[in-house]
Amino acid sequence: MSPASPGPQASPTMQNDATLVPTPLVDSDHPAVRDFARARAGAGSPRDRALALYYAVRDGFRYDPYRVDLSAEGMRASSVIALGHGWCVTKAALLAAACRAEGIPARLGYADVRNHLSTARMREAMQTDLFIWHGYTELRLDGSWVKATPAFNIELTERFGLLPLDWDGVHDSIYHPYDREGRRHMEYVHDHGVFDDMPLARIVADFQRVYPRWQAGTGSALQGADFDADVGREATG
Repeated sequence: MSPASPGPQASPTMQNDATLVPTPLVDSDHPAVRDFARARAGAGSPRDRALALYYAVRDGFRYDPYRVDLSAEGMRASSVIALGHGWCVTKAALLAAACRAEGIPARLGYADVRNHLSTARMREAMQTDLFIWHGYTELRLDGSWVKATPAFNIELTERFGLLPLDWDGVHDSIYHPYDREGRRHMEYVHDHGVFDDMPLARIVADFQRVYPRWQAGTGSALQGADFDADVGREATG
């Protein structure tokens, strides 16, 4: 199933309470998440507030796939706020948590994507250009589930020559297939579906199987490396 198509949906006349309550990893009841949501959502309709939160998560926290902590503590939504950076999975969790804190139903979606523009160091560590369990968020607005992907901050897209991933709260926002120069960028190859909480055990097990060198403490090529520096060097090289 293409990730651009809707996942399993509740009846338009019903609301799934599980998409509004805090969970261990979508910790919408954490004080930092509540404060962030209150400060950044503003006033207006649920769509207006969801849009404000989307851009606050997308651009307010740097995308950094070099510093992935697969522990429960490292994967919690609130940890993105504490660290000031995240990656697709944790930034999607933060958007979901912030929206739940504002009373906007939210859930998590995952897909395997083929990234044709990752850094050389990233490809060395992963031994593949396949990113499994790429995370995005689904928000229920005006009776419909809409996808939003707050992963790449605007500075990163500008430096890497990518099209910014904007969102209008009406149409799905998923990775662009091509960059600004028409080069292949992202290709969705498998959809894992949607979840009320992050399926961390499954993600960890698959990462250990697919990326044996992309693990902390194993001499990974990412240890001590600087993602922003690599992006800058390869974007101008």
